[in-house]
Amino acid sequence: QVQLVESGGGLVQAGNSLRLSCVPSGRSVSGISMGWFRQPPGKEREFVAAISRLGGVENYAASVKGRFTISRDRAKNTQYLQMNSLKPEDTAVYFCAATTQNLAGRATYRSTDFASWGQGTQVTVSS
Repeated sequence: QVQLVESGGGLVQAGNSLRLSCVPSGRSVSGISMGWFRQPPGKEREFVAAISRLGGVENYAASVKGRFTISRDRAKNTQYLQMNSLKPEDTAVYFCAATTQNLAGRATYRSTDFASWGQGTQVTVSS
């Protein structure tokens, strides 16, 4: 398993942006597939975005496509989730996830597709 440390959550107004970071301990971001999930208050954890180990193929949930961007910086060994045009419905605890398996480029992923998880960071979007 990979230890993941997230940062960057906070309180923002609707329409603004926020960037989440995730650093894998002891692993290169290039050597693992990584993703983001979120859990809104009172709801199940849901897939947000993922980037594959091979080829850096990106996949997004329909609800965030065009607003969120997942990326990785090899020099800083950090994965990012850039969130633009935030909406109140984006309010959730966001979790970074990782797996040593290459992702198959599916439209969505399950929590069980990832073996390692961060502690979560709160994102609150006010209207």
